[in-house]
Amino acid sequence: MGVGVSGYRRRRRRGPEGPADGSPAADAPPADPEAVARDACLRMLTMGPKTRAQLAEALRRKNVPDDVAEAVLGRFTDVGLIDDEAFAQAWVQSRHTGRGLAKRALAAELRQRGVADETVKDAVQTLDSEQEERTARELIDRKLASTRGVEPTKRTRRLVGMLARKGYSPGLAYRVVKEALAEEGADLEDLPDDPTWDNE
Repeated sequence: MGVGVSGYRRRRRRGPEGPADGSPAADAPPADPEAVARDACLRMLTMGPKTRAQLAEALRRKNVPDDVAEAVLGRFTDVGLIDDEAFAQAWVQSRHTGRGLAKRALAAELRQRGVADETVKDAVQTLDSEQEERTARELIDRKLASTRGVEPTKRTRRLVGMLARKGYSPGLAYRVVKEALAEEGADLEDLPDDPTWDNE
């Protein structure tokens, strides 16, 4: 009994390496590394600013040859699509305003993103000590109400610890916390002069 037309399945002859002869995959030329690098960078940059190091790492993951990656990244830098200095300055302002991060934390975040030390230094210096202290005080003022009723030493530790996690120095953090508590009328008699305590 013959096989009906509806049951006939035509099998395309496959080439020795896998894709069927005549398929788009078989006919496509090898990907141009420069085009791959350029397209990858453009896609990442449309999602937001990136550092040169971040883009270079993305190209390494795509197995773009180093010389091709450097050439593409160089052209993007020349036309201003990559600008680590502008990235660092915008990062500092955004993260300080939005998260209240201090210089130390901001510098660590920028270094994690491959920004050069000199560029990091210049960017964080745009925050002066007065601005940093004002932000620290604003952070403490927002937390005071939620810590009322807590034993004074423990309360102070908690508030200082919050500032420390955001990159503020122990001395600044302790001073700002003590000033805020004093203005609130808290009993500070048992607090140490030194901002360092043993772990609880």
